[in-house]
Amino acid sequence: MSRSEQDLLSRTALGIFRLNGQFLAASEELAAPAGLTAAWWQVLGAVLHEPLPVAGIAREMGITRQSVQRIADLLVERGLAAYEPNPAHRRAKLLRPTDEGLAAVERLGPGHAALAARLAEVLGAERFAETARVLEELSKAMDSVQKG
Repeated sequence: MSRSEQDLLSRTALGIFRLNGQFLAASEELAAPAGLTAAWWQVLGAVLHEPLPVAGIAREMGITRQSVQRIADLLVERGLAAYEPNPAHRRAKLLRPTDEGLAAVERLGPGHAALAARLAEVLGAERFAETARVLEELSKAMDSVQKG
């Protein structure tokens, strides 16, 4: 690896770490009025379209199964999610949002839309879309490098 490649990796990593902090702070701010935390929103968001086992949520989100399990249990305890039988695996129950959990996520909509609009205004629609695409591509490349 050349020095310039190392510098690019360092700049990318530091930028991602800072961006992660910024997104977590913004997510906490958006989630609080709905009675959620950023972590609760992340886990609920993973199961909005289909119920998933805790391990599947962890893989999708790139976080540990144990941390997802703790959050899932809290969501169930608070009535925001429920476990249901998993036809593919008797012991790995599926997590799904309850009506209350769906309503909480829906309450995030206006703040989420406002933040998206502000970012689109600052970046421009094309650069915003390109940023999302490049981050998705970088994530896939990291998966490939880590598995390879």
